[in-house]
Amino acid sequence: MHRVLLVLTMLLSPAPVTSTPASDALDWVIDASHRAPVAAAEQQEHLSSTFLAGIGGPDAFNRVLIQLGPLTAGPVLDNRSANHRQEVVAGYVATVDVDPSGLIVGLRFTPYRPSPTSWTEVDTQLRALAPQVSFTAARIDPSGTCHVTHAVNGDTSRPLGSAFKLYVLSALAQSVEQGRLAWDQTVPLNETWKSLPSGVLQDKPAGTPYTLRQYADYMISISDNTAADHLIHIVGRDRVERPAPAADVPFLTTRELFVLKGFHYPAVADAYLYLPQGLRPYALPALDAVPRDQITPWTQPEQIDRIEWFASPNELCRLYGRLAGEVARGQQPVADALSINDGGIALDRSDFPTVWFKGGSEPGVLTLTYLARHADGTTAMTSVLLANPAAPFDETAVATQAIAIARGALEMA
Repeated sequence: MHRVLLVLTMLLSPAPVTSTPASDALDWVIDASHRAPVAAAEQQEHLSSTFLAGIGGPDAFNRVLIQLGPLTAGPVLDNRSANHRQEVVAGYVATVDVDPSGLIVGLRFTPYRPSPTSWTEVDTQLRALAPQVSFTAARIDPSGTCHVTHAVNGDTSRPLGSAFKLYVLSALAQSVEQGRLAWDQTVPLNETWKSLPSGVLQDKPAGTPYTLRQYADYMISISDNTAADHLIHIVGRDRVERPAPAADVPFLTTRELFVLKGFHYPAVADAYLYLPQGLRPYALPALDAVPRDQITPWTQPEQIDRIEWFASPNELCRLYGRLAGEVARGQQPVADALSINDGGIALDRSDFPTVWFKGGSEPGVLTLTYLARHADGTTAMTSVLLANPAAPFDETAVATQAIAIARGALEMA
């Protein structure tokens, strides 16, 4: 089926594109893909010296072009002066960024799968992805109320991975709205609050100052765990817990979860789980005292149904409604943080100018949550929560298909 779609795409001429420096740059890449290898002198006319050095020089660029094969332009997803995103028929979305002189400073090819076009197709594809699935597609009205369009186990909680950071962002926004905190308030990086990747702040010197807005941007856009843990401590664990499901109490920091799963596992984890839920907060200081260099990564699912952060897709819909309400009341940094990374959704941005995203993963867990505002002002959301307690996911393959499902859900919702 996928091959047939590719052939059909090759036979169709894309609609005319308004020329911008970024679209012209991608046009050159597509043309060059039919002529590889391309001379170094020609590359230097189109690629910035920083970009060319960063990928390993002209020979490395030619290897990428040859590996991709001849590209053909497909539908345009986003066309701006310095950024352009377009489907190409080798099964990828190409994203190009240019500098003020029109030279390419960023070029990414991400796998692309076509959107399902019916809810029956969505259900079939979901069942093939994971043994445990919860899914919701909904509209969110101006009051923040969710109106479910289609769901599969929409009220069933699943592990969230880093999607829990949406609760932290909401608690931060509420604290700012109440006057307890301010977005431009500066808090130095605290060594005892540092976590492990994903992210970059764990490698920055202790004492480095960041505003709360910067912590929020790091936490959402690149899922920085150290940023999330700082905000949990700054806002207060109890305030993050208030809107979260009861299963998330006590609301773990990422470092605490890493200790439970990466320090003398399963002994420490089992001892923690043996405690009644009401006594578990008293164990957290001991977890916080474990040095980061004593934590080891894991590659198989480790009690993902008991040690994680949890919510259902319908709860996440209500959370997105609450976040949208906070933005409507003046908390614009919430929208800014959620808009930095669109999670590779590849929606036509002329139809959906606003996209919010937060995902999450660990072995056996993969989650995608999106909000998209249509050009006519209507707002849709979708949440895809996948879990497999027995085996890790092939994240590239599963995520690519899950993104296609989410895209189709937003387009149909």
